[in-house]
Amino acid sequence: MSQPSPERPILQLALDFFDLDRALEVAEEAVRGGVDWLEVGTPLIKSEGLNAVREFKRRFPGMVIAADMKTMDTGAAEVEAASKAGADVVIVLGAADDSTVREAVDAARRYGSKVMVDLLNVEDPVRRARRVEELGVDYVCVHIGIDQQMKGMDALDVLSKVASQCRVPVAIAGGINSETAAKAVELGASVVIAGGAITKAEDAEEAARSIKQAMLSRKPVRTELYKRYGVEELEAAFMKVSTPNISDAMQRRGEMRGIRPVTPGAKMAGRAFTVRTYPGDWAKPVEAIDQAPPGSVIVIDASGGEKAVWGELATWSCVVKGIKGVVIDGAIRDVDEIRALGFPAFARHVSPTAGDPKGFGELNVEVTCGGVKVRPGDWVVGDDNGVVVVPSELAVEVANRALDVLEKENRVREEIRRGSTLSQVLRLKRWEKIIG
Repeated sequence: MSQPSPERPILQLALDFFDLDRALEVAEEAVRGGVDWLEVGTPLIKSEGLNAVREFKRRFPGMVIAADMKTMDTGAAEVEAASKAGADVVIVLGAADDSTVREAVDAARRYGSKVMVDLLNVEDPVRRARRVEELGVDYVCVHIGIDQQMKGMDALDVLSKVASQCRVPVAIAGGINSETAAKAVELGASVVIAGGAITKAEDAEEAARSIKQAMLSRKPVRTELYKRYGVEELEAAFMKVSTPNISDAMQRRGEMRGIRPVTPGAKMAGRAFTVRTYPGDWAKPVEAIDQAPPGSVIVIDASGGEKAVWGELATWSCVVKGIKGVVIDGAIRDVDEIRALGFPAFARHVSPTAGDPKGFGELNVEVTCGGVKVRPGDWVVGDDNGVVVVPSELAVEVANRALDVLEKENRVREEIRRGSTLSQVLRLKRWEKIIG
């Protein structure tokens, strides 16, 4: 096994699947695109056991096979088992006790493999990297986990600090794509570990080739996918995904019940400006237009009333001001004109009859719309499927998780196009819950 370095960087593919057949198929594509090492991911080992490592070694005899055991205890036993199964590199957690790491290193020496220590969730990565290097490990890996990535954490932030303090090759994992791979090598990574940017790609070969090109040229290759979004980019992120993607990301929560789209094909995403009004009282909804900031979505709790509290003229006011949309737990009218404007509007009822402007209610307070509590500033996203509400404090995480859902579906869709079916791709029979 040649020693990687920033001058000769290695591209390692993390295959975090639950099904061996899908992992092997993606690996075949990615190897053609330039992947150097194949990592049998933790989900795959948990699902298929070390037979997955054996099968990868059989199918790719000339490749370095890494086993992401995430060993936390019994270092010698787990490294021995993985090495005997064919692993060339066994991954141990840096949070493990020194004795576990030492035993893992000793076992690797006996069985002809190497040890990589994963610094995932280590409080002081630099200090721990230096210590495990003293214990004899072959590689250290700066790693930001998927759940942490969803909240906006970035492995590049600590890579240079660790690489400058280590003599052994340093790997990096956590949201690496063709735009960040070049920077990773520049900051000292000898092994660049990519996962979703390849495994979720419709064309894994081309995705791998783009990342490898970026690593070797030290120049980013632009991509629209496999990115992580921050607070300033939330509108763009939410506009990329569907409300079903968001519902999946939120574990099937957040959807407004009984609230339906009025304008087919119209989509909106913005922070909530809320209105509480009495059924049929349209004074506060119209007053809200004056106070709601551009880019916001007006959310009206009209207690499900069947007299309209919104119509064409209110909509025109929103268009002029730059309001992104309106959601009404109540009634709307003039829908033909609203549709002609292409304005995103969602309501429980459509009625030709308006109420009266009595002025009861409140602005910018917590309301309930479609059975969901909505606070001022929460994110509201609507499309042809309905409306979902994302609490403001979870918006970054949910947006990134929804993008992850979208990207995974892209890969599944491609496998179906190639002749499979949804049931076959997802191995539904295999994963049906056993009862009794």
